[in-house]
Amino acid sequence: MTPSAFRAFTFDCYGTLIDWERGILQAIRALPGIDADDEALLAAFARHEHAVQEEHPAMLYPDVLSNVCKAIAADFGRAATEEQAAAFGASIADWPPFPDTVEALAYLRRHGLLMVLSNVDRASFAQSAQRLGDPFHAVVTAEDVGSYKPAPAHFERAKALLAEEGIARGEVLHVAQSLFHDVQPGRAAGLATCWIDRRAGRPGGATPPVDVEPDITFPDLASLAAWHRSGGT
Repeated sequence: MTPSAFRAFTFDCYGTLIDWERGILQAIRALPGIDADDEALLAAFARHEHAVQEEHPAMLYPDVLSNVCKAIAADFGRAATEEQAAAFGASIADWPPFPDTVEALAYLRRHGLLMVLSNVDRASFAQSAQRLGDPFHAVVTAEDVGSYKPAPAHFERAKALLAEEGIARGEVLHVAQSLFHDVQPGRAAGLATCWIDRRAGRPGGATPPVDVEPDITFPDLASLAAWHRSGGT
């Protein structure tokens, strides 16, 4: 793989560009009486988020999060109020970027078209885009396609939009932290895939496990930008 082969970079946002595990944990720990370690909370989040998204593919993401909040609270013997669940659903606006994200995106934008494929809604993503410097040529959300990754609709829409720009799928690198939501369906869509291993090889986290091999792996977005800057050496 050579960096010059790629004319476009598609990104997952939450977990890849935005530190969603930090945001999730801060928001869930605002609930009173939840006594569990981080990994147990993230595993519960992964399980319930995927279940809600599969059952309600057209549900807007803040409502998904509200349902997940109630389910996590119930797991630990608590009951989340409607106000608490709504606050968890609205917490996306507070989830912070990773420290390396904004600079790396600014660099990559000078060398290709940037697009986000995100499992959120337009309004939620707009708040995060401001934190990221809004470097994206296009955004595809779950609200746009009526389903959640790993369903293929995000990738099909992205390929169609990129084709309108004269960019073939072989000229696209899909960059993501989630093997489950992004690397596996990205490979199925015929895209080269880059795994950003934000958890440094630790299993678990806020996404379900899956056995898939990315084309290339970096520990963070800064390392991807450095690879590109070096010409792949």
